[in-house]
Amino acid sequence: MHHHPVLYSYRRCPYAMRARMGIYMAGLQVEQREIVFWDKPQPMLEASPKATVPVLILPEGEVIDESLDILFWAVNQTEQACSGLIPQDERVIDKMQTWIERNDNEFKNWLDKYKYADRFPGQSQSDYRQHGERFLETIESSLSQHIFLLGDNLSLADIALFPFVRQFVNVDKVWFEQACYPHLKNWLASLLESDAFKAVMKNRPVWQEGHQPLWVNEPALQTRNQFTAKALQKAAV
Repeated sequence: MHHHPVLYSYRRCPYAMRARMGIYMAGLQVEQREIVFWDKPQPMLEASPKATVPVLILPEGEVIDESLDILFWAVNQTEQACSGLIPQDERVIDKMQTWIERNDNEFKNWLDKYKYADRFPGQSQSDYRQHGERFLETIESSLSQHIFLLGDNLSLADIALFPFVRQFVNVDKVWFEQACYPHLKNWLASLLESDAFKAVMKNRPVWQEGHQPLWVNEPALQTRNQFTAKALQKAAV
């Protein structure tokens, strides 16, 4: 049993990104254990048999293995620090839920087919991109009215969605640079350039049994070698 929460994560997974963003922005001390998909650690599999990241294990043994649940858990631990991220108006809450549901249930489907078009020969890659673009167009329209998805302040909707938009545009960066989404481009750039995103995207070694804890927020560490050195430090006697 650990005396602190433990998060199993994969650096480039958009679901894991949203979980790490929430933990970072809440200022929580959570151990991050980086995995690789082809060699998943046994403690993670025992905690969550579905075997996908992120997986959060709390000190008392409770397991949270859905990214949205981890995101909301994190911000609710420090409501004062994260109060601006959580809408208070019921209508705005409904809008937030609609954004997230459409992202997770509709856009993610087209994202996967666009990214891995060779696995889905039913349509061309450009066809799959066009399906996904309908969601980008909706985002662009919303951002033409305000800076973020729900208004002029960052919210959980932005944190929940942008990792998936990032993955979509990274499939073909040349296309995206030429595409006419000025507001979406500014929105995405502001999130990718934020201190929070840079902090949670640092390159880390794969966790192994016996490693010293590496926290989600490690401001003193920047490189993979620095993270490795800390992980391999001998425990204080």
